[in-house]
Amino acid sequence: MPEQKIIIMDQTLREGMQHRGIVFSSKEKEEILRFQHRLGVDICQAGYPPAHTSEKQSVAHLHGLATKEKFHIQVAGMGRANPRDVPVLIDTGMNHFHLHAHIQPQDEKKKQELALNRITDTVTALRAQRSDAVISMAMLDIGNTPRAFLEQYGDFLINTLAIDILSVPDTSGQMAPNTFHDAVKFMVSKAAGTCTRISVHCHNDLGMATANTVMGVVAGATVVEVSALGIGERNGIGDLFTVGKILKDQHRDINLKIEEIDIFRQYYTLVNGICTRQTGQDLLSYNTPFFGDAVNTHVAGTHADTAFGMGNTEKYYLNVLCGQGLVKKYLTMKQITFTAEALPRITRAIKDESARRSRRLFDGEIRDIATGKN
Repeated sequence: MPEQKIIIMDQTLREGMQHRGIVFSSKEKEEILRFQHRLGVDICQAGYPPAHTSEKQSVAHLHGLATKEKFHIQVAGMGRANPRDVPVLIDTGMNHFHLHAHIQPQDEKKKQELALNRITDTVTALRAQRSDAVISMAMLDIGNTPRAFLEQYGDFLINTLAIDILSVPDTSGQMAPNTFHDAVKFMVSKAAGTCTRISVHCHNDLGMATANTVMGVVAGATVVEVSALGIGERNGIGDLFTVGKILKDQHRDINLKIEEIDIFRQYYTLVNGICTRQTGQDLLSYNTPFFGDAVNTHVAGTHADTAFGMGNTEKYYLNVLCGQGLVKKYLTMKQITFTAEALPRITRAIKDESARRSRRLFDGEIRDIATGKN
């Protein structure tokens, strides 16, 4: 049996609005949707229509744009699993509805039953008005919910309501990859043989969001919820590119065009520029995975041939850790003439001078050593 395709859901427009209160303009939202379409994203979670009239209008506009221009991407909106949100969601014209509900294990049974009734009424109303409705439901919070309650609630959503996508988020961002894997695997087993896909949404409070997202797929999830540069509430969620690249490298079946590095760079630069203007903080930095310059810099030379990252010119910093191989690369890159016989001497001199100065050496100093001026 062939492996099921992994659906990529980009939540930059919805979850990203919780990144320090960022508000995207209509033009910015259109640009972001176009980037997602060009990159092969499957679902754009475009906003929260019940939150405000502007959100409803925005999601409706983006859905209309995607329909008019025949985008392959599906535009989805988020709402509460409450019948009061149904008219607003329906009025956007979309057919992808992402719902969330709060049912706490400690709640009294009557309160839980009322919540389940609201969920049932919401799903029933959406399907009655949109026969092609695709409904996702978020279970909050897989990291803090007892296994027995997950099983009970999951069975209701999977077998009773036949939800299309069951999202199992690590909302508090406290889970480690192995524990998240086990929890997701448990939910995947509950959905086996049904029409329900399991989706993962991982927060980055402990820096584990991207790793947890990947481990969720390893556990059997077939939908991943991510964003550009991982922007989102608190420390954000899993990163779109990094998750996509790992899944592609592991030969997972995805539509995301990981090879379109230049388009990803443009997309990330756009989102970063918005964040910088509104918060004063850069997210696309020297140490950004893959896209930051740090992946192309080397000191010891151990991994100087990895050809990782954006493919920019490698940057070599020579200090006491450098070896002959790295020194040779540096001299060649700087077009400094040297002989093979002189390389050991040049390397020793660079290491000695770096130790004496307690810092790395600069271009002129290295050139002087190599040419015999020092």
